[in-house]
Amino acid sequence: MRSIRDEEHIGEQGPVVVDVAAADDETALAFEVALAARWHTASADRTTRAPDEPGVRLSCFLDLRQLLTDLGVRKAGPSAG
Repeated sequence: MRSIRDEEHIGEQGPVVVDVAAADDETALAFEVALAARWHTASADRTTRAPDEPGVRLSCFLDLRQLLTDLGVRKAGPSAG
């Protein structure tokens, strides 16, 4: 799998929407927590279910310009001048 920062996928760093499809709430929310550990994230507080479709959906918003360090302190991404 290629990195999300691959220039083929994202021309420049900025806000992105991540739509998650998962088997259950716990899995979807755990994935969101993993994203929030790396980037500034506007978290979702719940998942949604589509009638007659298995699993759950979750949308969250993150900003690739705002990386987080291992200590949880924000630092500017490479393109943030």
